[in-house]
Amino acid sequence: MRCIFVLDILNGAVVHAVRGERSRYGPIAGFSQIVSTSEPLGILKELRPREVYIADLNLLTGRGDNLAVIEKISTVARTMADTGISMAGDLDRLPASISPVLGTETASLQLIEEAARECKIVVSIDMMKRKVLSRDPELAGQTPLQLLQMLNGLKLEGVILLELDRVGTSVGLDEQFLVEAKAATKHPIILGGGVKGEEDLMALEEMGFSGALLATALHNGRIPVARVQ
Repeated sequence: MRCIFVLDILNGAVVHAVRGERSRYGPIAGFSQIVSTSEPLGILKELRPREVYIADLNLLTGRGDNLAVIEKISTVARTMADTGISMAGDLDRLPASISPVLGTETASLQLIEEAARECKIVVSIDMMKRKVLSRDPELAGQTPLQLLQMLNGLKLEGVILLELDRVGTSVGLDEQFLVEAKAATKHPIILGGGVKGEEDLMALEEMGFSGALLATALHNGRIPVARVQ
């Protein structure tokens, strides 16, 4: 199973994300047991992950961008990135080496459908307390399971279930929901949020998930760094 190292980048620094409360995110070095810096490339040099997921928090909140460092990261690790894509032109800002993540928080269903016809994309179903986060009524009106089924008609590289209220909590898995989610999709599916230890990774693999986004459980030592190397 893919164990994907998460880099939440704000103003050029990696921060510790907790429950989607972005105003409270602090530099990761102040929390982590495994890194001595919050500088993205410095972290990659220390940990050498084979695959990373990046959230550009500046672009997601409309305050600048971290595109230059994201492009550098993509030269040393397989990279997927959520850069707050909300229109077709946003896709052109990413080099071909990066898998674009279209999150429901910023992308409309129409844009997701158009992008899926043109290139390989990952769709992130962004959720807060199991409600789909979106400004698009076509997306916000769906449950996560309904949306997974709607996406089955599209050619996607994969789908991320991103439970923002569980990010950074190490609260563990809601196995019933995840089993239902796996049954609802035809795409490779990745979980983001709540993974607390290796037992969760084994459970996800048994359910048929293709991967998990990992940050807090690595930084607090509950999952060994070797998992992402």
